[in-house]
Amino acid sequence: MSFPNLFPNPFRRWLEDPLRPGFRPTVLVKQLQERDRRRMLKHFLALEKSDRLLRFGSQLPDELVEAYVNKIDFARDIVYGVYNRVFKLVAVGHLAFAPKEKTPARDTATSKERVAEFGVSVSRSARGTGVGTKMFERAAIHCRNNDVDTLYMHCLSSNQTMMHIAKKAGMEIQRDYGEADAYLTLPPPNPASVLQEAVEEQFATLDYTLKANTRAAVKWFERFPRRKSE
Repeated sequence: MSFPNLFPNPFRRWLEDPLRPGFRPTVLVKQLQERDRRRMLKHFLALEKSDRLLRFGSQLPDELVEAYVNKIDFARDIVYGVYNRVFKLVAVGHLAFAPKEKTPARDTATSKERVAEFGVSVSRSARGTGVGTKMFERAAIHCRNNDVDTLYMHCLSSNQTMMHIAKKAGMEIQRDYGEADAYLTLPPPNPASVLQEAVEEQFATLDYTLKANTRAAVKWFERFPRRKSE
């Protein structure tokens, strides 16, 4: 049985020629922590109504979005984020785990105790750059390396971005009454998949630290009045 190529050489993307036609900058996906919760809320509240509908399945009011963000358990679930060059969170992916008998994916053939569900949102400014696909890859490889072999996504059938990600990954898609469920069976881990996840998180952490420090330095210098030119 063949699997979609979700786990390429972990070093290849950093060795590509930036001058070649069609080159895209590397998307660095970092695992978020409690300190990122405020920026996550800001990201979700900034989504347009149509985007909020696609992400949550309904146009949640601000107070329910805030409740959702406040309930995220970073010790249980995995949350990924992408920061742009000015340290703004432009994408959030939530990887939630649940016992297989309590999820819509319970009918899938798996002997594992848990399955994972993934949801993602991308700001308009970051679309078309492969951010959504890259976040899905990070979620898939984390599942693979943590004894979860079934990754599940639920979305509206009109969510073309999620449908594109699902089809590209080779997921099995079931549509019903305007909604869609997509499933992907993952291969077992190997040394390359473990190395890839570790390397990508290290690169993303370095990028995060650099952007955070740069942002802090800019804010510090902004405190000083500018001299008027003579």
